Amino acid sequence: QVQLVESGGGLVQAGGSLTLSCAATRSIFSIAYMAWHRQAPGKQRELVAGLSIGGTTHYADSVKGRFTISRDVAKNTMVLAMNSLKPEDTGVYYCYGSGSGFGQGTQVTVSS
Repeated sequence: QVQLVESGGGLVQAGGSLTLSCAATRSIFSIAYMAWHRQAPGKQRELVAGLSIGGTTHYADSVKGRFTISRDVAKNTMVLAMNSLKPEDTGVYYCYGSGSGFGQGTQVTVSS
């Protein structure tokens, strides 16, 4: 089973940018679907962005036009580029891979 480890979280002001990375312990070449989820304090975990093995992407309405999901098979890494961040983007961001489950998460805090 491939393990997933997130990094890149931190504290940023509203309007700023962050790039999250999800590093896999083995090749992600055969992982059919990967995604980023987030969980804000007191709320349920929600899907932020997803990426299929064929390259199809989808985004939550709240992040469309601001976030971009991508993956680098050669580096066994998935990335979430986040721009124009808002305080409501605050939460723990989790990497997900089909057959692998979730990573342990990385905290993103956006100050107003």
